[in-house]
Amino acid sequence: MDSYTACELENKLKKLKKCFTVDDLVKLCIDDDIKLISLLHVGEDAEIKTLDFVPRDTKHLRAVLSGGERCDGSSIFHSSGISADKSDIVLRPEPSTAFMDPFAEKDEPALCVFCQHYGADGLELPQSPVTIIHRAFNTLFAQTGIQLFAHAEIEYFLGRDPQRDDINTNEDRSYHASYPQVFGQKLRRDACRILAKIGVSVKYAHSECAFIPSTPEDPLVWEQHEVELALEPLPQAALSAILTQWVLKCLAARAGMRYDGKPINKPGHPGSGLHVHMSPYHPNDFGGQHLMIRNEDDKLHPAAIRLIAGLTQLGGALMAFGNREASSFIRLHQAHEAPSIVNWGDRNRKALIRLPLVAKTINGDLVAPPTIEFRLGDGSAHPYLLMAGLAQAMLYGYSLSVQEAEQLVRDTDANSSTSTNGHAAAAPVPKDFNQVATELERFKHAFAASDVFPKPMLDSLVKHYRAKFNNDKK
Repeated sequence: MDSYTACELENKLKKLKKCFTVDDLVKLCIDDDIKLISLLHVGEDAEIKTLDFVPRDTKHLRAVLSGGERCDGSSIFHSSGISADKSDIVLRPEPSTAFMDPFAEKDEPALCVFCQHYGADGLELPQSPVTIIHRAFNTLFAQTGIQLFAHAEIEYFLGRDPQRDDINTNEDRSYHASYPQVFGQKLRRDACRILAKIGVSVKYAHSECAFIPSTPEDPLVWEQHEVELALEPLPQAALSAILTQWVLKCLAARAGMRYDGKPINKPGHPGSGLHVHMSPYHPNDFGGQHLMIRNEDDKLHPAAIRLIAGLTQLGGALMAFGNREASSFIRLHQAHEAPSIVNWGDRNRKALIRLPLVAKTINGDLVAPPTIEFRLGDGSAHPYLLMAGLAQAMLYGYSLSVQEAEQLVRDTDANSSTSTNGHAAAAPVPKDFNQVATELERFKHAFAASDVFPKPMLDSLVKHYRAKFNNDKK
């Protein structure tokens, strides 16, 4: 690697993250006197877990970084079929995910490495989010020749006590507002710098619409922000989303603020979405290139038709991974730029699937690859499972005949002239957990295809959401 990058370890090791090895990390720890190793991993709850080590010597350091360590799988995947009587699983580090802990004390540096989960049989754990998303990514490529790139939009609220110098009084009119109208600008900028340093590429960040003044019931002032990431291969995109949420939570805690990424902070105000932009990528065409969503004649690319068709069919079922709290349904039915029906449209922020406008240079060159945006997910989403589900939706689109896929795209076009509503065959998105469970059961075969999602896990989710629906009714 010859040129500078924003990633701290890429500059120090003089190679791209994907090329990091155990030897590189061992040498780094010795040269920089790093005495603490944190093995990180993501469980079924989408939270980062930590297992810390202080290596006794070089042999122990190498053993930890190459072999990892065991942990209690029944505590990490208690809803996914791992029982306490057979609970041991193994955490095995992936060197390409390494970064220096940005929140460690300066004189006590810590090296963080994310891990994959392995079972007692030595195989990748089927219910691990990491296993699932890699299988989804690899299966789509093996069967279609397409690698799915993606990036998430992380919307979130910051809350703090009212201050004498607060000047924002415009409820839900804070889109792209600047300091001092918003108080969270410095934290958001700090997050972007830290993310770049640990290897997460940020496209941009800004304040979002919602501003919620304090009330007797809630004395905090809340404002909304967004960090939008850059396109990466699907597994890296999921990890970047998790890391972004973690960095924001850490910074908020240090600043004495409250972080809230839930679907709804307060009813009546915009909620926090976790939208996912996707770009089909052909690694073998001209050295690798992102596909244009529309051809020169403005018609949808065949791959885009497959992806949109799959999303229109599996969209409701994807809520099992992307809309996991009861407040998710409040967000969707408030009509604050959140989808309520299964349709798609160019530049349409009320559509389930949007084809966003892409900026061009003065010479007409695109500044970024065009994407297809899935707008249903929210802050309760499990990024790994949601993005894996999106890949399976595209694969499902390829299982349809050309005529079936094209008809679905025509029928769910928000600009269609075939009905006065502009969505001739479009269905409403599920309105409760029971309907989500029904959709998941209906398309369970699509998620389980090629053993990407384990069938017992899907069955468990169906039961889980039916139980939640029944409990909510009481």
